[in-house]
Amino acid sequence: MGAVASAALLLPLLSAAPSAVAGVPETGTLQGQFARAAARHGVPESVLLAVSYLQSRWDTHGGAPSVTGGYGPMHLTDAVTALATAAPHHSEGEEDARGDSSRAVRAAAEAPSPTPEALPGRLRTLERAAVLSGIPAEELRTATAANIEGGAALLAAAQRDAGLPASPDPADWYGAVARYSGADDSATAARYANDVFDVIRTGESRTTDSGQLVTLPAVPAVAPATEQVDTLGLRRPADGPVECPRSVACEWIPAPYEEFGDGDYGNHDKANRPSSQSIDYIVIHDTEAVWDVTLKLVQDPTYVSWQYSLRSSDGHIAQHLPLKDVGWHAGNWFVNAKSVGLEHEGFLTSPDSWYTEAMYRTSARLVRHLAQRYDIPLDRQHILGHDNVPGTVTSTIRGMHTDPGPYWDWAHYFQLLGRPITPSAGPSAGVVTIRPEYSAHQPVYTGCVKAGEVCAPHGSGAVRLHTAPSADAPLVKDIGLRPGGQDSTTGVNDTGARASTGQSFAVADRMGDWTAIWYLGQKAWFHNPRNEATAVNARGLVLTPREGLAEVPVYGRAYPEASAYPAGVPVQAVSPLPYKLLAGQRYVVGDRTPGEYYFAPVFDSSGHTVVRGQEEYYQIQFGHRVAFVKAADVQVSRA
Repeated sequence: MGAVASAALLLPLLSAAPSAVAGVPETGTLQGQFARAAARHGVPESVLLAVSYLQSRWDTHGGAPSVTGGYGPMHLTDAVTALATAAPHHSEGEEDARGDSSRAVRAAAEAPSPTPEALPGRLRTLERAAVLSGIPAEELRTATAANIEGGAALLAAAQRDAGLPASPDPADWYGAVARYSGADDSATAARYANDVFDVIRTGESRTTDSGQLVTLPAVPAVAPATEQVDTLGLRRPADGPVECPRSVACEWIPAPYEEFGDGDYGNHDKANRPSSQSIDYIVIHDTEAVWDVTLKLVQDPTYVSWQYSLRSSDGHIAQHLPLKDVGWHAGNWFVNAKSVGLEHEGFLTSPDSWYTEAMYRTSARLVRHLAQRYDIPLDRQHILGHDNVPGTVTSTIRGMHTDPGPYWDWAHYFQLLGRPITPSAGPSAGVVTIRPEYSAHQPVYTGCVKAGEVCAPHGSGAVRLHTAPSADAPLVKDIGLRPGGQDSTTGVNDTGARASTGQSFAVADRMGDWTAIWYLGQKAWFHNPRNEATAVNARGLVLTPREGLAEVPVYGRAYPEASAYPAGVPVQAVSPLPYKLLAGQRYVVGDRTPGEYYFAPVFDSSGHTVVRGQEEYYQIQFGHRVAFVKAADVQVSRA
């Protein structure tokens, strides 16, 4: 465990009483609070600011905890308090993660709720900060200045614990920064410290969620004492065949491939990708569990697997499957067979949850690496949330999972990917890409804690879709989720009337501050005022039913025609979803792909077969989830 959580840091209490410090900015500002805490604890201000930036980008989040129980700009963790109401793994929906009818449907095991005594030290740094600073825990959670003081106290204690002086030179604090990460392995601690010092070298400036401008001037020449990490006594990451870029810390924690008898096996399938099938998608999940529980789930030999897990506190990555093999994670076998799954430590419905900058950054590096390796476009038609993966057939729609949910910051994520979401067309464009201002855009959600109860205010990358250009108009319907025709709701897990950042839709109409898009076979309106736009105008190809067709069916998977199946491979039904793509409607085009089905019903992979047909499909952005239509049914044009 990281030294910030060890007993060695229980040093004599530092006075929490205010004291005037000459030459620092006004203490009422956030910038001033950082300067004051740095001066009081002997920590270089650049180090304190850079550590905070890597955790929270200096945001306060209104005193609410992160997905792993970190509070305030310094991400002081108190998981005992913050995660008391967290849901079990993938608690929403009854999805079969494999998503293939060639074997019996099975539900994922429920993750055990962590007990306070079982939580690792990296999830309990706030109580250590309280001891070191003398500031009550509640104040550290809720008061920004106190939180910064607590973080500075932890850094100063880590420096003393290493036997080093409180040097004014940032370069002398590399080991203390590595300790602050809470990582228990040397590679992750070093990667975290490297990121902090990259922030110091380049500098940063941004207006935070509290409306305050904070600036860290660049110190380009800083050369940290990287050898300090070798004195921390941290473990080496587990060796293995990891497939990660050098820019991240990654270890091998394999998912088991075991046979149980009577044809049953788990928890993934052997394959030979990309030789056998192309890898076209990267699916972003959240784990709905803390890190240790996540690792237990993926190491359960009976069910559920994915390629990578990412830890929130420090961005550490564990790989579980070779990329050539197929994980059981997305609930749609067509997508599973052609994707890589990334599980991010977090809880979709934790009240006012947020994800750390450290995890966003390492995730983006990993995704950039995978996209380059497999020639995957960096757009929202290929970088999918689990909540964007379609149900395979009508009966599976209602059980599909909804992570990572409306609180995942897709705009910032794509900025880190090097593909910021910007306008590519003028005001009369036929396509728009959803892009609200995340922090300021705070639609009301319900059901984070109790059904119908309003969630805490929180930034969101999703917009609401109405039947008319008015906030009072009903939300559009999703007949797959509600066959009875009921309206969609504001529930945090209800994707029926939701468009998400980065998703592109064909424009159906414009009226004043409102824009309509084609969505699930209907016209759907969202508020898009010019001075606070929630979408950008874009270019793109769109499709519509070919001439003479009043409607065309929509599918949740792109499976081959019956004649493509060889003897011994059961024909998979090409079963349409309950939606219709109607004449006159347009949807943004993604990939064109031949129908494919990976037949892998047994443990022995020698009999596995890829069936590839002549029938081709287009992927489209049909609703919140993508869908497929037969190429023969539609015609494509430029919007």
